[in-house]
Amino acid sequence: MKKKVAGSPSRERKRGSGVKMVYDLLRDEILDLVLPPGSPIDEVQLAERFKMSRTPIREALVRLAGEGLIDTLPNRSTMVSSIDYLNMSPFFDALVLMYRVTTRLAAEHHRQQDLEAIHARQAEFAEAVQAQDALAMIATNAAFHSAIAEAGRNPYFAGLFNRLLDEGRRFLRLYYQSYDDRLPQRFVDEHEDMINAIVARDADLAERLAKVHAEQIVEQIRKLLVRDRRLDITL
Repeated sequence: MKKKVAGSPSRERKRGSGVKMVYDLLRDEILDLVLPPGSPIDEVQLAERFKMSRTPIREALVRLAGEGLIDTLPNRSTMVSSIDYLNMSPFFDALVLMYRVTTRLAAEHHRQQDLEAIHARQAEFAEAVQAQDALAMIATNAAFHSAIAEAGRNPYFAGLFNRLLDEGRRFLRLYYQSYDDRLPQRFVDEHEDMINAIVARDADLAERLAKVHAEQIVEQIRKLLVRDRRLDITL
């Protein structure tokens, strides 16, 4: 797995200051598996890295813990949370459902400005695929589907879908590694098909395309994570 080299403190400070900067950077590194599950989180080292006191570091870690991205152990040490494989099936069920619901609602309720945002996010995704930039692909894919959810005009569905997309980034990072960080062009094409259905206000087709798109990704991730390791020995 390729390692992301941490930027200098001065460069990192350009993204914000204090708690938000620490939170944003650590959250991205956890979700993108730069900090793998089980990695220790050391407040002293983080304070040195960001050139700040431990107070904003602790506040950022509290936020990350609230999102389930880090765990504090009984001995008070802190680590990146493990990926919840036990709840993988219900997670994927919820994810596929949100793909279907949000894409259907976007077909029914979108406005012109929504289409402009969806097209813009799709262009960014296609560019990331062309560049074979896995981390950009994951981020732009989430932004594309989030734009579709916003077009559906249901903030509750949009909020839940955004949370699921965030949680799924670690699954997708593992999945893209299986492609050597080269995503097949068909995912770009499938996005375009969904956009066309949304533009045409064909809710049934939009939902059907979203379901197929989501389920094939889920199935491939399942195959990657649950491999057949049985021995076939001739006796």
